[in-house]
Amino acid sequence: MSDKHSVPEVSISQRLAQGIVDARPEQSPEARSTGRRMLMDIAGIAVAARAQPYVRAALDALDQDGPCTVFGHTRRLGAEGAAFVNGTAAHGEDFDDTYEGGPVHAGVVIVPALLAAAERHGMRGSDFLRGVAVGAEVMCRLCAVAPTKVHKAGFHPTAVFGVFGAVAGIGAALRLTEQQLTDAFGIAGSLSSGIIEYLADGSWTKRLHPGWAAQSGYRAVRLALGGFKGPRTVFEGSHGVFHGFANTLDGNFDAMLDGFGQKWIWPTIAFKPYACGTMCHPYIDCAREFGKLGLDPATIASIECEAAEGVLHRLWEPLDLKQAPPNGYAAKFSVPYAIAVAILRGDAGLGEYDDEIVKEPSIIGLARKVTYVVDPDNPYPKQFTGHVKVTLTDGKIHEFRQGYFKGGVDHPLSDDDLTRKFHANCAYGGLTATDSAALLAHIDKVFDSEKVDFSAFAR
Repeated sequence: MSDKHSVPEVSISQRLAQGIVDARPEQSPEARSTGRRMLMDIAGIAVAARAQPYVRAALDALDQDGPCTVFGHTRRLGAEGAAFVNGTAAHGEDFDDTYEGGPVHAGVVIVPALLAAAERHGMRGSDFLRGVAVGAEVMCRLCAVAPTKVHKAGFHPTAVFGVFGAVAGIGAALRLTEQQLTDAFGIAGSLSSGIIEYLADGSWTKRLHPGWAAQSGYRAVRLALGGFKGPRTVFEGSHGVFHGFANTLDGNFDAMLDGFGQKWIWPTIAFKPYACGTMCHPYIDCAREFGKLGLDPATIASIECEAAEGVLHRLWEPLDLKQAPPNGYAAKFSVPYAIAVAILRGDAGLGEYDDEIVKEPSIIGLARKVTYVVDPDNPYPKQFTGHVKVTLTDGKIHEFRQGYFKGGVDHPLSDDDLTRKFHANCAYGGLTATDSAALLAHIDKVFDSEKVDFSAFAR
């Protein structure tokens, strides 16, 4: 065809659907270990957040009870409700996994979506794993089509791409046909959403994005199973997803589809050591290195950082707001705050983003000394880096660089690291050590189970 934007004979969603039907992710040697790490991490974070007011609000907003587990709660919900609450809880503290090529948070959409579908439909553990693998893979691969453009257009990639990942995962696990998958992707385009205006005041809407994507993916699959039709050009069409959410009709779909089903990228997903926006993490590590010098923070005159242009609108600007975030959630998306709290408290865990901690004058005072310059050669989004240049009142300079994200592909957290994080999160959420150990033991065997069921851990 002469017009590259005319309707193709075989659309992108049809090609993707064919790849999903043929995919055998269980043959990947990393599938089981990555799936376990992802499930363990998401479950622990959801438990940690279970008493938070935004989780209670999400739970109270739902009327339909059902057969599906909500981590940390005795109440059980229908599939869509459980997917929504678990996704909201697991993302609410911004402690969940990240795909560095996005950035996008795959586990926080895919695990809640697949767990709800598994319990609703009596799924075997092996199909649950298949769905997790395919769903995470699709969600990560969508990031290659138009890198950084979704964020720049004012949307949250996890929210926009998440519904398609959920469709792919649930569709793979339930063995949808190519036509059903194509329809489900088409339907999902009208259910995709998520603006990033939460950055203005630290309000809660980002927290619900993965839950909404998870529940919407399930709804799209159920509609397709019932024969509901969706546009097959949902991705590349002149009114499709990338036109609407990335302001482009020139997406690189070959980058997304190349090697699908043979080369798996989802095992490169990174797990967070700190409870904040991923791109803050290398800066935190640099700040902690300065802290190890044992110098008096009062002697700091200024802190200058090199930053990627692509993250300025989310993590650095407006600078006066980022230097004095209004609440703990807003602080999670502030590099100046992350550097200050890492120097003064030596960490950036759940406790460091408490609303009262964020208001401490010493932290705000130090954050106001943090500024940035743009590094035109920064490799973002392919790589997340950190740089902190501390100038003291006596003129001495201490400079630190980190060319990777700790927890990412270049410096992954070990299984022991993630296990400690899981137990710490469960304890933060009020689980006893015995209950935490029992939940982990169940996670360890779920992919071999005849029927996925977490109801014993709804408490």
